[in-house]
Amino acid sequence: MSPYWWQAPSRPLDHAAGEAAQARQAQLTKPRGALGRLETLAIDLAAMQGCERPRLDRCHIAVFAGDHGVVAEGISAYPQAVTGEMLRNFVRGGAAISVLARSLGATLEVVDLGTALALEPLVGVRHLGLGRGTANFARTAAMDPEQWAAALQAGRDAVLRARAEGAQVFVGGEMGIGNTTAASALACALLQRPAAELVGPGTGLDGAGVAHKAAVIERALALHRPACASAAEALRHVGGFEIAALTGAYLACAQEGLPALVDGFICSVAALCAERMNPSCRDWLLFAHQGAEPGHRAVLAALDAEPLLALGLRLGEGSGAALAVPLLRLACDLHGGMATFAEAAVSDRPA
Repeated sequence: MSPYWWQAPSRPLDHAAGEAAQARQAQLTKPRGALGRLETLAIDLAAMQGCERPRLDRCHIAVFAGDHGVVAEGISAYPQAVTGEMLRNFVRGGAAISVLARSLGATLEVVDLGTALALEPLVGVRHLGLGRGTANFARTAAMDPEQWAAALQAGRDAVLRARAEGAQVFVGGEMGIGNTTAASALACALLQRPAAELVGPGTGLDGAGVAHKAAVIERALALHRPACASAAEALRHVGGFEIAALTGAYLACAQEGLPALVDGFICSVAALCAERMNPSCRDWLLFAHQGAEPGHRAVLAALDAEPLLALGLRLGEGSGAALAVPLLRLACDLHGGMATFAEAAVSDRPA
């Protein structure tokens, strides 16, 4: 596999299947457009799956975890020990995403890219050991080129596993103390926006904490701006292991023809980075929800994305995307299961 695998074109959508699904929607026993976004979701999924009546029975959830050296700058309300503790919680079934995966009948895998504190081998966790978290990007690049490439590949590998097991939708999640700081820095770099416009409280910072976080990000951006001419280099310099893995996953989903349901702010920043690295991936990204972080709206706007839900979530883990899976399933059920006017002997409106 070329180290530049992420530049390969995405799989084209099956426009004939999308047109067939659109024609079916026009024949179902309801006023045209009456089911709103559920209709367009079904049509989009038909083009992605290459069939008139798509299904979303099999969902694969991959949670990527990694720590961040920038935590040394005092930007988090929580200690880095929480990242490893949450990995244990994921595989024991006590985390929100664990509960949601069980409810959905989804496959859940957890990928540890590199925690700051040493962990015992955990059953159910893939330990990749790319480093004791990233370096402090307020002082140096977050990742060296080898770590960046390995993290990107980790996301691709998760997608290949999902595809091998017959998944019909991929949900990426993240865990890592400090990762809203990394995501905000990356969003600022990609959107050319000041930190004060995009930075939020993350896991619960007060006003002074948010202002300090914005100042740290501005200092880091000033340091790295000359090296961040491309999205790939911006990701390496101010991103994180898990953000890079998510970016790789979204790129691979598009190349493999697997719909990706994008979670909240951090995942959406990874999606924006993926789109900037390979614009053809955008067709394969569906957006689950708009979260509480102030930067999320700007990132979604840059992606021309209209999320399905707005519940004020700020948990991460892929939880918001998991909550949207039933909507996609119901869109498919309505599209495939409703009767047509002819089948139900119901009068359609005049042409």
